[in-house]
Amino acid sequence: MRMLARLPARLRRALPVAVAVVVAVTGAVVWVAWPDSPAYTTEDATVTVRSGPNGDEPVDLDTTLYLPADADGPVPAVLMPHGFGGTKQSVAADAKDLAELGYAVLAYTARGFGRSGGQVHLDNPDYEVRDAQRLLDWLAARPEVSKDASNDPKVGVVGGSYGGALALLLAAQDQRVDAIVPMITWNDLSRSFLPQSTGSPEVDGVFKKGWAGYFFSGTQGGDPTCGRFAPDICQAYLGMATTGRATAEAVELLRRSSPAPVLDRIKAPTLLIQGEADSLFPLSEADANAKGIAAAGTPVRVAWFTGGHDGGTGPASDRDRVRFLTAQWLDHYVKGEGDAPSNSFTWSRVAGFNALDRGLVTNGFSVDEYPGLRGTDMREVKVAGPPQIIANPPGGNPAAISTVPGVGALGAAASVAGVAMDLPGQHTHFVSEPLAEAIDVAGAPTVSIRVASPTGEAVVFVKLYDVDPNGTETLPSGLIAPVRLTGLPATIDQAQPVTVTLPAIVRRVEAGHTLRVTVATSDQGYATPAEPNVYTVALGGGALTLPTIAGAEPIATTAALWRWVLAALLAAIALGLVVVVLIARRRHRRTDISVHEEYADTPLVVDHLRKEYADGFVAVSDVHFTVERGQVVGLLGPNGAGKTTTLRVLMGLTQPSGGEIFVFGHRLVPGSPVLSRLGALVEGPGFLPHLNGIDNLKAYWQATGRPLADAHFDEAVEIAGLGDSIHRKVRKYSHGMKQRLAIAQAMLGLPELLVLDEPTDGLDPPQIAEMRRVLKRYATDGRAVLVSSHLLAEVEQTCTHAVVVNKGEIVASGPVDEIVGDSPTVQFDVTDVDAAEAVLDGLAGVRSVAWDGNGGLVVDIDGSPRSEVVAELVRAGVGVNRVVPRRRLEDAFLALVGSETRGSGDR
Repeated sequence: MRMLARLPARLRRALPVAVAVVVAVTGAVVWVAWPDSPAYTTEDATVTVRSGPNGDEPVDLDTTLYLPADADGPVPAVLMPHGFGGTKQSVAADAKDLAELGYAVLAYTARGFGRSGGQVHLDNPDYEVRDAQRLLDWLAARPEVSKDASNDPKVGVVGGSYGGALALLLAAQDQRVDAIVPMITWNDLSRSFLPQSTGSPEVDGVFKKGWAGYFFSGTQGGDPTCGRFAPDICQAYLGMATTGRATAEAVELLRRSSPAPVLDRIKAPTLLIQGEADSLFPLSEADANAKGIAAAGTPVRVAWFTGGHDGGTGPASDRDRVRFLTAQWLDHYVKGEGDAPSNSFTWSRVAGFNALDRGLVTNGFSVDEYPGLRGTDMREVKVAGPPQIIANPPGGNPAAISTVPGVGALGAAASVAGVAMDLPGQHTHFVSEPLAEAIDVAGAPTVSIRVASPTGEAVVFVKLYDVDPNGTETLPSGLIAPVRLTGLPATIDQAQPVTVTLPAIVRRVEAGHTLRVTVATSDQGYATPAEPNVYTVALGGGALTLPTIAGAEPIATTAALWRWVLAALLAAIALGLVVVVLIARRRHRRTDISVHEEYADTPLVVDHLRKEYADGFVAVSDVHFTVERGQVVGLLGPNGAGKTTTLRVLMGLTQPSGGEIFVFGHRLVPGSPVLSRLGALVEGPGFLPHLNGIDNLKAYWQATGRPLADAHFDEAVEIAGLGDSIHRKVRKYSHGMKQRLAIAQAMLGLPELLVLDEPTDGLDPPQIAEMRRVLKRYATDGRAVLVSSHLLAEVEQTCTHAVVVNKGEIVASGPVDEIVGDSPTVQFDVTDVDAAEAVLDGLAGVRSVAWDGNGGLVVDIDGSPRSEVVAELVRAGVGVNRVVPRRRLEDAFLALVGSETRGSGDR
């Protein structure tokens, strides 16, 4: 306290804010910033348990127990099952995280997978669930695990997908479970694999053959057809895969492995986390679980995130939110620490790209109570179109594409752009007028259709596309609604309306976009009738209903203050003081709105820049140069010379230790308005492959928070030389095209100063030549370019001026021609190479003569006047067409900096 009293009053007042900022930032990254040295110990063991209908069938399970290293007594436990096809290693990272939070974590490989014995019964209560019960017995016998009672460990269960259903079923079957966190899992396995979007029984559902086949490829060994699946599961799968239909017995078998029939038995508080990009277990599965558990009076909370089986773990902000919610839930309900978590509902949506690293950015939202899939409000959008005829292809081939099972990274992109493809003649659509205002959809849309079929039966797939004004269509997360209809009339005028519930989505549909309801006859992920057929499809009503959620509050990143970071309070205070000093410095600089009149019309002035790091390393000791309008300036230097540091200071990514940078006379500080006059490319190109070029540019520009009207799309595309390629999907771009798209992105505001770091990196010679033309074209109309490159020959041909940095200091700057200077080596283009070589070999002032490979000679004249050499050649009857000095920028560069380097990095 005495130390704090001695601080200046301004710092004392700012200290609480600084500490809060540091704690918030720490909380946001704590799962990746935990100590490098393991804070846990591990113990591998093969645990034999007895399960089966009578509880007498032994099976060996491969386990690892993670124990907190600093525990001073028994601690609560977490049982951690894995997803389908995985092993205990699949959850090792999460197990370590929870162990470091003070839990004894038992990760294990389920029966039928990895080194564990037994067969796969799909989370059957008699097998996988009883296996987990015996593991609870094993935990209860461990002295390191705290107990609620004899043979009753304090324990939570955390699992995703296959492991998530296990958590639900185990909690229903064993009341010793204190809390569960099921993620991206199912409610009714029969509905998941036999979806029917009209509410008809699952036996009439459309078989999800793509995901089912992916599951049955997830085991090895055992039966060559079904791997390590139990015989009853194998036979049920073979029947559905062969006929495309389910029997009542197959549906009952799948329901036995489903939480749906036993939700009323779950007394353990439940946090349900479900993915929005999930064509396997969509949001409707978590919705059904939430309603069933809440009906029994059990505390339940729902959270949606942008990942899923098609979207992976989602962006970092989503991962942090999910981890925070999980730890908060376990801390209260298993550890008994902290206030009871609220039952608010949280969700997120992809908002665009990070302006710095081009990673996906998500916006999080919350409301006080879970509204379900119908939202709190409903918007109606009129769609229209005449009845249309569509064909079902024989054998279901060729088929449309919605999603591709098991391609997480591709699915992540699909969550933004979609990977859908419909086939001509096999689909029809009904379209809205352009929206007058944006709609934030959060839930399951509905639409009514009518179908006629000469056979009285039809299988169709209903989809909702978001179509932008340029015609680019997006099928959110690749989600579709399968429908099997029976008892249909042969003519459309007799067909009755059927309400189709589309998959729940989270998406902002922008003003000016249209919505398109597509009805298709095929999809590669589903089994369709093998016989060819023709259906007539019409709207059953003119309105598409879109659920929205009113009163949503944005989730601030600083809200993720995890309780355990308070243990780092002293370190946070120390860091907080540093933050206060930096804030004070920034405020001081930002209050300076004056313009240095001498530099007011100069794009860039770097005035005696210095950057020294905390470890004493001086990356830049004294760098000063100017970039004028119309110039293309090359920033050169060996590795470690200080180029990258200079660019980082220029972009406001780090503060200088001394000196100033002026952009058009304005002192440059982070957040300065003058930065809008500067564009930059400081990393390699990174775009969403399933958006076309122009949509990538629009998404980036929107992520910067600036109006679309302020972007110069046409001009940037023209300067970058992209042409019609701007409307192609980026996945079809070459590396050079992506680099040019990145250049266009930096040019969108037509900044008066363009800063590029290695723009030709990875390009082939023709692409480099094109990039050279792009940069020269840009440095017109009073604009300027600063380019850092290690390709000296390209700098020599592209740049008007160069700045050479070595060991943090300027060693040369000025026009490229002046830096290159005169040369003792000259190239002669002559009419008779052999005769010229004979003449030159006989001259006393010539040290060497060599062919240049192009019909000329390279001659080292050792200071002799060129005119005398030319005269000797002419006297000998040799015509001299051209005399060119051979000194290159590379020669000058090596003369200036020598051959030494500082390693492969450049600070």
